[in-house]
Amino acid sequence: QVQLVESGGGLVQAGDSLRLSCAASGRTFSAYPMGWFRQAPGKERQFVAAINWSGGSTYYADSVKGRFTISRDNAKNMVYLQMNSLKPEDTAVYYCATTLVRFSRWPYEFDYWGQGTQVTVSS
Repeated sequence: QVQLVESGGGLVQAGDSLRLSCAASGRTFSAYPMGWFRQAPGKERQFVAAINWSGGSTYYADSVKGRFTISRDNAKNMVYLQMNSLKPEDTAVYYCATTLVRFSRWPYEFDYWGQGTQVTVSS
């Protein structure tokens, strides 16, 4: 059973940085792409960033490109989202996700989700 547990959210001011973490368990972590999504109140969930199984390829939404960095540590079964220069519009619940298929290629289809962690950016 795949489990994803996010942590690291909180309340910060505009311009601050925050690092989200996602701990994965239940299968061979290093074989699967990982991703981050977010959902603001009243809005649909949107893609933020993704990383392939090895960490060699990353993908970002235009709204976060240059500010956010996704990374993974396959030895620790962890994926991270470093968020810099945060803006009030980054306020959302952030979700970690992974795919059903091993070594899948971009664009990924995400099938497993964590419970989310709240990020609030004040102006």
